[in-house]
Amino acid sequence: MLMTIYAYHMKLNKILLHTCCAPCLVYIHEKLGEMNIDFDTYFYNPNIHPFKEHQKRLQTLREYTSQFELKLIENEEFLQEKWDNGFKCEDCYRIRLDKTAEFAKNNGYRAFSTTLLVSIYQNHETIIGICKDMEEKYDIEFLYHDFREGYRKGQDKARELGLYRQKYCGCINSYNSSKFKDKISWD
Repeated sequence: MLMTIYAYHMKLNKILLHTCCAPCLVYIHEKLGEMNIDFDTYFYNPNIHPFKEHQKRLQTLREYTSQFELKLIENEEFLQEKWDNGFKCEDCYRIRLDKTAEFAKNNGYRAFSTTLLVSIYQNHETIIGICKDMEEKYDIEFLYHDFREGYRKGQDKARELGLYRQKYCGCINSYNSSKFKDKISWD
């Protein structure tokens, strides 16, 4: 019985970190370590287009988490048809963060956060607002930190580590508007 209580207590000290990709995790992994915050990574990105890109990002994340002995929880749901029907960035954030907060609440985590908060290209205020909505909806803490301070440092380290670094956010809309569209290869 004591072991069960101890194991449960340990999970309550962890946060669940929605992780969009390995390069965005690099700086946050380092920063959370400095802050003495234990976390598990949660891959839920049903927006990534095409499926080969989804799998390439997931495989890169598997390699990174394995290298650093981080727990990776995978939800490989692929919902491309939603984005084909006019989903916007806010919709994309909401579907992923809702699933993350729900999983965190249902699995005994004390809080949740997201690697989306490291990107200088994402709508930071919209992400915060959605996370606060999820905090209230699921009665679980949203751990906020402005990780953008380390965006370049994390990207440089990802390059040093040889991590696959994508050329667009992920959804079909960002793919179609990417200036790199004609240069992207999934081989």
